Amino acid sequence: METYHELYLNTRARLLPLNERMAALEARYIVMCAAGKTHEELVRDYNLYAGDKVYADVKDMLRRRLEGEPPAYITGSWEFYGLPMVITRDVLIPRVDTEVLAAAAIEKLKSSESADDAAGSRVLDLCTGSGCIGLAIAKNVPNAKVTMADNSEDVLKVARRNASTLGLTVSCVSADALNPPERQLGVFDMIVCNPPYIPSGEIYGLDKSVKDYEPFVALDGGSDGLDFYRAVAKHWKKALKSGGHLLFEVGSGQMESVKLICFREGLAEFEVIRDTGDIDRVLVATLREV
Repeated sequence: METYHELYLNTRARLLPLNERMAALEARYIVMCAAGKTHEELVRDYNLYAGDKVYADVKDMLRRRLEGEPPAYITGSWEFYGLPMVITRDVLIPRVDTEVLAAAAIEKLKSSESADDAAGSRVLDLCTGSGCIGLAIAKNVPNAKVTMADNSEDVLKVARRNASTLGLTVSCVSADALNPPERQLGVFDMIVCNPPYIPSGEIYGLDKSVKDYEPFVALDGGSDGLDFYRAVAKHWKKALKSGGHLLFEVGSGQMESVKLICFREGLAEFEVIRDTGDIDRVLVATLREV
């Protein structure tokens, strides 16, 4: 019989060849899920014996992971920007790269607040998925009035559940990013969007853990991966205040194309932010004031 700490260490060791960078986090989530414990409870009980049921559940989850299933779908939860998120097969798994987008939005909103320009800013998280970006903003910029939008009711159920679990007050609405917004949505000081951006023909070449498990519609950005950027820049600028900011997560190698799309739609003052892999990941654009 193993202690929780030994079980965690052995699980991590089995996961290291699969993904060295994420092995510790994945092992922690698997043991936490099997034990029904929070991270703090797991650390507190490290020297206690795990028991046969926990050991068997960890073994089964580890098997699933080694067969390619993402840990977030195995455990039903994942962490984003320090927040525990419920994750189902209906939504894309939050990535560390997307935290760069959340951080950029939070920094810009806080900067505006300090200048007394944007207390109570209206923020739209378009293509919200699990709600991870909008909820990170709501948590870190309490004055912001956050609306989270997606075109799937199943997806919005996950976003609402996460908001409720975290005790955050946001609005969740049905909206299709590829089409113009409904007038009743009003206008926003900021729109953040992590759209599908994988070219259709490249999806089947992705890692098994992505192509076989994550929702196709959350990956497919059209033939060149840019369909959503074109639609959002064209249609959703109507929902952005003059001088407001549009923040996109952008796929590798797509930044110059997305900048050109935005420029043609009257957006300018571009700021490009790189992720931890030194890839141009986030575009901050401003709607020209008229």
